[in-house]
Amino acid sequence: MGDIMKKYIFIILIILIFISLLNTKKELKIKEQRSIFISYIELKSYLNTDINTSKKNIKTMIKNIKKYKFNTIILQVRSFSDSIYKSNIYPWSSILTNEEGKYPGYDILDYFIKESHKENILLYAWINPYRVRLNTDIKSISTKNPAYKYINTDIIYVNNGIYYNPAKEEVINLITNGVEEIVKNYKVDGILFDDYFYPDNNIDIKDYNKYKKNNKITLQEYHLNNVNKLVEKVHKVCMKYNTKFGISPDGNIENNYNKNYADVKLWCSSNKYIDFIMPQIYYGFYNETKDFRKVIKEWENIIKSNLGLHIALAFYKSGKVDKYAKSGSNEWIDNNDIIMKEIILSRNLNNYKGFALFRYDHLFNNNYKNVNSVKELENIKNIINNN
Repeated sequence: MGDIMKKYIFIILIILIFISLLNTKKELKIKEQRSIFISYIELKSYLNTDINTSKKNIKTMIKNIKKYKFNTIILQVRSFSDSIYKSNIYPWSSILTNEEGKYPGYDILDYFIKESHKENILLYAWINPYRVRLNTDIKSISTKNPAYKYINTDIIYVNNGIYYNPAKEEVINLITNGVEEIVKNYKVDGILFDDYFYPDNNIDIKDYNKYKKNNKITLQEYHLNNVNKLVEKVHKVCMKYNTKFGISPDGNIENNYNKNYADVKLWCSSNKYIDFIMPQIYYGFYNETKDFRKVIKEWENIIKSNLGLHIALAFYKSGKVDKYAKSGSNEWIDNNDIIMKEIILSRNLNNYKGFALFRYDHLFNNNYKNVNSVKELENIKNIINNN
């Protein structure tokens, strides 16, 4: 091989390495991911104001999160078929301006990402895929909303809220395209779906009845398959842009199959669907129905791949009655170290990558604080410092 040929090969290798570096997102090296959920409730409270105050509030949120050594923000970017970022698919969220489609003056997501990354804090975009409204007010859907053109069709479902029909190919494509728009245009570190999938059994009953004429399948299997199609497709898009994709399902595994139709066992047995799972294990140690120790073991046992396991914890219960815990309903009142102990226990799990606390206001907003929650936060700070 001549010297000229060697030089050409060397140059080509350098170019390929350079292209590879350009296409690789910078990823912070984090030993334990410590996440805080920021929901549309916080966004409405802190960002529905003038631009300067809004930006100041974002910086304050990030400052508070960094102070306690949390390193990841899970930001709700689409809660009602809308967006807090510049989108060609979804309208600007009404939570920002009280009017759907009205520009809030700056790109909220872009600003959040830049300010978070300045502080070495990861930012995951949190999406509620199917929900259009919590109420049944069709008139509140603006002409800019993709749901508008589906009014009075079976592609959206109106009953105790307004939802996209998971059985429809148009819906799967809409949600997937919306995810691709984010991961293509924004330097998010991950995409997260929450636990809201099927609102009830009747949303796609016509589609099921038509489908089962030629296919032997139960309604449950049909629902699970529809969600799986979406999850697999979204995962492929996220892989294309080197962005992690995960889901935060109901902590009760049975509910995922009998109520939400989230096939968590399948997702946790393969790398085909998600990169991480973040079950909402919102239980204490004395919950009569679901004891925290048993539930985290159940989740550990269904993971059959190298999937990352993050444990979402109910910080919002600190100092409050847990009415669904039955005989353990006063546990969060009688104790102020529950979350701390849950984090310590979770660290011993296989595949453990971190924890997430729901949600920001309950940690940092004085109107939500109580004696127990203040102590809980200090306890968490101590075990983070010692880790």
